[in-house]
Amino acid sequence: MKWVKDRSGKFAERPHYLPDEMDIQCEKVITEFLGTKKGRVEYPLSTDDITVLIESMTQDLDLYADLTSEGADVEGVTDFFRGLRPRVRIEKRLTTGTRMTNRLRTTLTHELGHVVFHDFLFQGASNTSLFDRGSKPESHKCKRDNIVGAPNSDWMEWQAGFACGAFLMPPSAVRECVRGYVQSRGLSIPRFGVNSVEGQGLITAIVERFGVSHDAARVRLLQKGALSEGTTGGSLF
Repeated sequence: MKWVKDRSGKFAERPHYLPDEMDIQCEKVITEFLGTKKGRVEYPLSTDDITVLIESMTQDLDLYADLTSEGADVEGVTDFFRGLRPRVRIEKRLTTGTRMTNRLRTTLTHELGHVVFHDFLFQGASNTSLFDRGSKPESHKCKRDNIVGAPNSDWMEWQAGFACGAFLMPPSAVRECVRGYVQSRGLSIPRFGVNSVEGQGLITAIVERFGVSHDAARVRLLQKGALSEGTTGGSLF
């Protein structure tokens, strides 16, 4: 991680993480948690495991929050407090909706990304101008379209979105799944085009292995270089 100028103006400097750095940290968080809680690491990561993990790192997790007052399409909010642990609020429709499981899981892990990678920014002595201890929190609101695929220009959302995929689909397990898919079909192409038959089949394999949406699997495989845009590819990550 290195410090770079924060063009958003919230901080004088903000952290810049390499994708591999975030992957390592996210997998460490997940494997240590599962090892302690269950004595083994297995996927898919259950929704209950995600909520217990978030509860262990925050002062409160509200799965039934009414976020309509936070703005259009806001589905998750992380409230940062100076001197206190953060609070996470999830739009109640995601928890109660019978077809919202994938959106709930990605939103939960997105907010977990904010907790893991951004809370320390709001605790630093250099950020006392944001708020005082125990005062009104600094709330970071996350809209539906930014949960998985935020633009790079929105650095906090991009980092939390990348972390979302890394928590649900850790790199070691993804590599194992990709290799198994390639070997079981006797394929020799090391990386597939996202629109190819093989590429779509790999996305389906990731969906089934990790309990994620088609879109989340596609984004993760593109990030890791297992898929390329179009119909052809290069070398596997």
